[in-house]
Amino acid sequence: MTTLRSGAATHVGRVRANNQDSALTNDETQLYGVADGMGGHKGGEVASAMAVALATEHSAERNLDGLKHAARVANRAIFEKSGSDPELHGMGTTLVALQLIQGPEGDEIAWINVGDSRVYLMRDDELRQLSHDHSLVEDLVRDGRITAEEAKVHPQRNILTRALGIDLDVDVDGASLLPLAGDRFLLCSDGLFNEVSLDQMSAVLRRLVDPDEAAAELVRLANEGGGRDNITVVLVDVIDDDGRSAAIAEAQAAAVAAAEARAAAERAEAEAAARQAALAEQEADDDPNTVTIEPEPAVAFADRRSSLPESHDDYAAEGKDLYADLDRVRAKRVTWRLVAFAAALLIVIGVVVGAMYVSQSGTYHVEVEGQRVTIYRGQAGGFLGIQPTRETDLDFTFDDIPAEFRDGVDGKEFTSLGEALNWAMRIQDYIDATSTTTTTSTTTTSTTSTTSTTSTTVATTAVPPTTAVPGAPVPTVPATTPPG
Repeated sequence: MTTLRSGAATHVGRVRANNQDSALTNDETQLYGVADGMGGHKGGEVASAMAVALATEHSAERNLDGLKHAARVANRAIFEKSGSDPELHGMGTTLVALQLIQGPEGDEIAWINVGDSRVYLMRDDELRQLSHDHSLVEDLVRDGRITAEEAKVHPQRNILTRALGIDLDVDVDGASLLPLAGDRFLLCSDGLFNEVSLDQMSAVLRRLVDPDEAAAELVRLANEGGGRDNITVVLVDVIDDDGRSAAIAEAQAAAVAAAEARAAAERAEAEAAARQAALAEQEADDDPNTVTIEPEPAVAFADRRSSLPESHDDYAAEGKDLYADLDRVRAKRVTWRLVAFAAALLIVIGVVVGAMYVSQSGTYHVEVEGQRVTIYRGQAGGFLGIQPTRETDLDFTFDDIPAEFRDGVDGKEFTSLGEALNWAMRIQDYIDATSTTTTTSTTTTSTTSTTSTTSTTVATTAVPPTTAVPGAPVPTVPATTPPG
């Protein structure tokens, strides 16, 4: 049986007036998570608290699909609550969670994420990110438009492309893996990794064994780095994996030993063969009956006479008949070979053309015609006479697209219509967000952007104490606004 141990810490940071993060450490159901809320003064708190509470309530199936279902239930509840309460309109939250589940090969760790909260895995002293951020800058990095370093300072780095509570339905990423003793999982909000480098996080996780101490130290470093956002950290350690890692180590050692034994046997066999060949050569050199045949000196063919008796038979005529028969056989062989080759060539051409047609029908691209931006099905310019077909005109014009994103729009290709429409939605969200930010900046003298909205900043110089997150089975929503 796999044994887990957890620890957590959360902090409001040095800039925010309230903590809109929520942490989940439920050792009873072995469910752990972090939610980073957004939306007004209290909307973010309500959304993140609803996310962890509903995730706990609906994750009893203890499998990856059940964990994804719990996130979708939370998404719909937050969306409906936001629409029914004007004070909570526009609220949403990220969610990253993991749970110990029963898989086909024994215990597994299943994880999910929506938004830009992250899950990392420390294994063999190497820390790597398992989740992918659902944010505008992450899409730009994946498309090669900006570098990872540029993403850290991009003005739109807080704009999310996916979150709970924004739409009626949501796509949830997730996967599962076999846990090994010594594994350490780190779940956190962006308040940590925006202030603390990967190397710093790795050093803390290696140095501090106790998960509560390590979580508190990571929060302290984030505040030391600026503390510009709420900071929440949850650590989950694999203490015992029911002998899985030992069995893997034994299997690896056995495989290495077997490989070394095979290599030694092959070397011994090669050496024995070489010795036998050398011995045979030596015996041949020592045998007095061995005769060396020298090659006969070359003699000009003009000076040589045939040893056959002369004959008056017409060998030339007989040869002509023989060669004629051979030519007929060869002609038949050549004809059949040409036919077979032509047939094979036609088959290859048919396969290639068919593959190209399938590729053409499964490709989508964007065309800019004046100010109109349109999605087409097929390759730009067509292929082998197959012309692209118009799928849909987009709601925004080319001038609506910010200048920094216009390069590469005309001719941009996608593998599916859904991918193309998702790209268009992200551009539209960016246009809307930019418009909202511009309007807000003309009417408000001092505002600070949260994950994807703006809220009033209350600066503070005193750093409140770090609070450890209790391991209650079901986190509760703040009493002032109960979840719907």
